[in-house]
Amino acid sequence: MSVDATARIVAERGGLPVLRGEGPLALRRTRASGPYTRVTVVGAMSAPLGGDRLAIEAEVRDGARLTVDSAAATLALPGRTPLPARYEVGLTVGEDAELRWLPEQLISAAGSDLRMHTRVELAATARLVLREEQILGRYGEEPGTLATRLAVRRAGRPLLDQELSYGPGAPDGWDGPAVLGGLRAAGQLLVVDPAMEEKPAEPRLLGESAVLTPLAGPGLLVTAAAPDARGLRRVLDEVLAKVLDTLDATP
Repeated sequence: MSVDATARIVAERGGLPVLRGEGPLALRRTRASGPYTRVTVVGAMSAPLGGDRLAIEAEVRDGARLTVDSAAATLALPGRTPLPARYEVGLTVGEDAELRWLPEQLISAAGSDLRMHTRVELAATARLVLREEQILGRYGEEPGTLATRLAVRRAGRPLLDQELSYGPGAPDGWDGPAVLGGLRAAGQLLVVDPAMEEKPAEPRLLGESAVLTPLAGPGLLVTAAAPDARGLRRVLDEVLAKVLDTLDATP
């Protein structure tokens, strides 16, 4: 039987007026430091399976600071139905608000089929740190089918809109030398900060398989690939630590 569930988070300066989990998406308020409220997503059951429709909505209202992470990796598995699983993430960040969206990895197990769509709406003075990591197959197995889309709008205008596809059914060449070249972990770190309007990031290579690209707006995108989850996290963590130090130092 397929699962249809939506979890919702609303953060204000004074706390969390809405914290509602559903189905496999349990939400817990956890300890945080500084001005941030922290919510951890806890998987209450195996999901997403084929045919499941899951969604998380997070709204960070004006002036609030929110960090969202997860207790464990998300594992996409085959289900009893041939239909793909769908995972929708909707994030809204208000004026002078900040969201740090830092879930654990998404693992695409053999035989699974997952379509994931993340939509982000940012106010003009909002700040965002968003990490996505995809692990293509568990140890020693081929990946399932995974299609992701990340669409970000700032002050009503498009800032970033990209799609990625891996595994069976993906366009030819996804595993070729021009894309992953046999690597099995891919990820990205997106940072949006109004301070970058006056001081944009410089494009540069970060090791052998990672690149930092400034956006056509106050932000940057780090794209990385690695042989495994540990190597990918190491690359992204190095950048993330520098980004968070910079954001924490901003008045």
